[in-house]
Amino acid sequence: MYYVLFSPLAIGSSGAGNNWAKGHYTEGAELVENVIDRVRNECESCDCLQGFQFVHSLGGGTGSGMGTLIINKIREEYPDRIMNSFSIMPSPKVSDTVVEPYNATLSIHQLIENTDETYCIDNEALYDICFRTLKLTTPTYGDLNHLVSLTMSGVTTSLRFPGQLNADLRKLAVNMVPFPRLHFFMPGFAPLTSRGSQQYRALTVPELTQQMFDARNMMTACDPRHGRYLTVAGVFRGRMSTKEVDEQMLAIQKKNSTYFVDWIPHNVKVAVCDIPPRGLKMASTFIGNNTAIQEIFRRVGEQFSVMFRRKAFLHWYTGEGMDEMEFTEAESNLNDLVSEYQQYQDATADQEWEPEEGAEEAGPSLAGTKSQSRTELKTQIISETLKETE
Repeated sequence: MYYVLFSPLAIGSSGAGNNWAKGHYTEGAELVENVIDRVRNECESCDCLQGFQFVHSLGGGTGSGMGTLIINKIREEYPDRIMNSFSIMPSPKVSDTVVEPYNATLSIHQLIENTDETYCIDNEALYDICFRTLKLTTPTYGDLNHLVSLTMSGVTTSLRFPGQLNADLRKLAVNMVPFPRLHFFMPGFAPLTSRGSQQYRALTVPELTQQMFDARNMMTACDPRHGRYLTVAGVFRGRMSTKEVDEQMLAIQKKNSTYFVDWIPHNVKVAVCDIPPRGLKMASTFIGNNTAIQEIFRRVGEQFSVMFRRKAFLHWYTGEGMDEMEFTEAESNLNDLVSEYQQYQDATADQEWEPEEGAEEAGPSLAGTKSQSRTELKTQIISETLKETE
């Protein structure tokens, strides 16, 4: 009888009107406490809270403005839990909103600081998968959501089912994020099938790993071949040999070594879960931390700069209480992120830190004095003091 007392649904009647400031500071701020209260109730019913998965768009006002506000509030309340976001990024060719670059830049500025893992998803990439791979003539949002749900399901597989090699949200974060700010991933899935269709042909592990790394299977509109992989995670589902999985992943890494940074030797994380997805005998979820993701940020940053230089549409944001300085900070943070990705893409294992000459000379003499007797040490000190007095 008590289940009717609580419903995990927070409802508001107003929208943000494609305005990040409305979602973050005015309309969204009125609803956020109610949302956090619902989240708190859900968390209290958990036995072992791993973290949060957040799905939102960066182009509009509610998903970007209110979405990042909710993420910030949850972060304050649960600072030690993993925060995952599945963020719909602006498409390179098609734009639904004129002020999309503003909303996206302000959102990315928040995501850099307040999420542990951000899976960058692009509607255009999803449409390409539907047209080219799935051969759908008129894909619907249901078809796009089906593709995203495959990735989301794969990420949490090890939490829900038994497996030979487990990878929870925290393990994924630890293995995938070499530097705190570089946590923007390219998700993918193999084999790609449309809703309701069955995969009649049995796939092998080599075919599965080959499909995983195929640029056409990526759900982000940037080509991984334009960058290098910092880290990769593969979550395999179905009855298969972990030895074969490891061998195939290693073979792909060796064959395409130029596309992997050489200063992280073992940068591929593998998880194997025994339970396959419904309708498939085996499948795999791909998560790539690739420096090519900077293409998205660079594109958004360029569009932002062109409009911000002319102060176009700015009055809609300042009218909601925002300051121009927030725009400047967000732009600077985005440009820094692009520079960091480029820096680590160009870095090589040969670029080692070399100690100063003085430090090298000091090292052996200090090591040598440890083995000397007390009398020898005294003699050395006396002779050094005599030299100084001379």
